[in-house]
Amino acid sequence: MSQLAKFRALGLAIAAIIFAFDQWVKHFVVNDLGLDQIGENYPILPFFDFTRTNNYGVSLGMFEATSVEMRWILVGVTALIALVVLVWMFREKLFGDILALSLILGGAAGNIRDRALYGYVIDYADFHIGDFRPFLIFNIADAAITIGVVIILARALFMREKPEDEQDTATE
Repeated sequence: MSQLAKFRALGLAIAAIIFAFDQWVKHFVVNDLGLDQIGENYPILPFFDFTRTNNYGVSLGMFEATSVEMRWILVGVTALIALVVLVWMFREKLFGDILALSLILGGAAGNIRDRALYGYVIDYADFHIGDFRPFLIFNIADAAITIGVVIILARALFMREKPEDEQDTATE
């Protein structure tokens, strides 16, 4: 197996692990901790709680699905985006890019499953400083997607390849 094939297989494995861990934690929060109603809270640390909420929209609650048709449109659109990410991941050659895309893919799969099963995404991670909340309540899938996007942006901004003419003069 080539190094590139190993990177891609590892990317798929990372996506599967993110998906599985996201689903397990959501199950734990809802079933084992019993947070099955919106607003129920389980304190963990002075600055972090599990607080149950349902997200009917996408990023930052935008494009909220207010009907069954909108729900399935969101499922379809996000599934299409996940498919594009999968194809993109298989076209990449660098492990850093594959890793970032695998985080996005795994997170997207977790949220797509929630939306398809329940009509909403289960969110629970609640960081706060007293009553101040610097983030909306989120989940592992959201965090993985965000980290993946940040990695892609950082790599695009800071790890650009030099143009060939610069590379030639650098070796002289």
